[in-house]
Amino acid sequence: MEAEVRIERYADQGRCVAHIDGRVVFVRFALPGELVRIVLDEPHDRDERFWTAEVVEVIEASEDRVSPAWPLAGPLAMGGGVGGADLVHVSLSGQLRWKAVTVSEQMSRLGHVDVTVPIERMDGDEALGGLHWRTRIEMIADDEGRPSMRRRGSHTRVPIDTMPLATNGLLDVAAATGVWGGGFTPGAQIRLSVPEPRTDAPRGDNYAVLVDGDLTHGSPTLSEQVTVAGITFTYEVDANGFWQIHRQAPVGLANHVIDLTRGELDGADCAVIWDLYSGSGLFTLPLATLTTDRTRVFSVEGGRTAVKSQQRNLRALGLNDVDARCGDVARTLAHVPANFARPDVVVLDPPRAGAHAKVCRQIAEAGPRSVIYIACDPTSLARDTGTLTSLGYTLADIRAYDIYPMTHHVETVALFRKGEA
Repeated sequence: MEAEVRIERYADQGRCVAHIDGRVVFVRFALPGELVRIVLDEPHDRDERFWTAEVVEVIEASEDRVSPAWPLAGPLAMGGGVGGADLVHVSLSGQLRWKAVTVSEQMSRLGHVDVTVPIERMDGDEALGGLHWRTRIEMIADDEGRPSMRRRGSHTRVPIDTMPLATNGLLDVAAATGVWGGGFTPGAQIRLSVPEPRTDAPRGDNYAVLVDGDLTHGSPTLSEQVTVAGITFTYEVDANGFWQIHRQAPVGLANHVIDLTRGELDGADCAVIWDLYSGSGLFTLPLATLTTDRTRVFSVEGGRTAVKSQQRNLRALGLNDVDARCGDVARTLAHVPANFARPDVVVLDPPRAGAHAKVCRQIAEAGPRSVIYIACDPTSLARDTGTLTSLGYTLADIRAYDIYPMTHHVETVALFRKGEA
C-alpha cells in the first residue's frame, strides 16, 4: 500500500512521524516538513497503534536532504536497503540537528529534564564527508562466498566490494588480504578489526581478519593507543571483542570523561572511583592516574575476555590500586570491598539497554558526589536520568558526540551531582 504524506517531526531509530487517517506512521529515509510518497511495510492491514513505512518518492524535499553518499544503504526503492547508514540521505549538519533534537526530546520526555544538548563532531569527519570512520566491520558470506550485507526485511544477501564507512586503513587491509575476492564458506561471519594508527610506526600485524571467530590474517590481540591529558596509554584488546569503533571516539570520549572527573575531584590528593561496565579499561587506566597521592579504582565488567585485557593493561603500567572484577554489575555492587565502598566519583558506560533502576539505586546508596554516565542510547540515558534525579542527583552537564555518522546513533556524556539545585 502506498500513500502520500507530510512528514511532521523526528522520531527514534532514524525514522520520522507522519499520519494516515489518524494512525501514526514511522517513516524511514524521511525528513520533517517533506511531502513524500511512502510504501507501508507488510502486513499493512494489521490492527496496531502504528505502522512503519519507507520513502519511495520525494515530492517536496527538505533543505537537509542530500543524495546518499552510499546509495546501497539508501531506500529500497532507490536500489538500497542494506542498512548500516539510516541517515545517509541527510546532510552532515542536518544529522547533527537530528541527533541534538532526539537527545533533548528524550531527556525531556523520559528524564523530566528540559535541556538543550550540544553535539560535537569528531575531528576529520567533516573533511571525510561522514565516511571512513569505522575501525571494525562485520559482514556475511553470500551463497557465492562473497562478502555481503543483508537487505532489510529479507534474507537476501547483497554482495559488496567495499565499505564506505570503514576507515581507509581497514580498506587497505581488506584489499591486501583478499577479502573482497570472496572464497568464503556461504553463511560465514566475516569480521575485520583494524586499529587506527596513532604513530608513524608500520602497522605490521596489528590488524585482524576473522571468519566465524577464527583468525585468518593478522593478530588475535590488537594494540590501541590513546593519548589522554597528554599521557599516551596503550591498550591490548581482543580482536573479536568490543572497542569503540569510531577511529577518534576513544580519544574524544576518554579526554572528556577525564576532564569531567578531574573537575569533580577539584585537586584532591587521593580519591576512590568506580568504573562500571569498564570493558578493556578505556577509562580505567587514565582514571587510575588522576591524583598525585593515590587513586583507588573499583572496575566492573561482565565480559571475561575484556577483563583479562584490562588486567593485562593495568599490569603493563604498574597500576596496582585497581580492583578489576568480572561479573554482573548489580550483583558485584552488592559486595563491594570496604576500601572501595564510598566512591567520590562513579563513571559508568552501560550497554544500549542502560544501567536500569537497581544499579542507579546502588550507586546512589554509595553516596558519590558525582556520577558520569556515558550512553550510546538516549532513551536509556533519559530513563536512568529520571531514576538518578529521583534519588537526589541533578544533571550538571551534558553533551553529545557524533561518533556514528550517517546513522541515527549518538553517544552522550552526562554529569550528575548530588544535592545540587
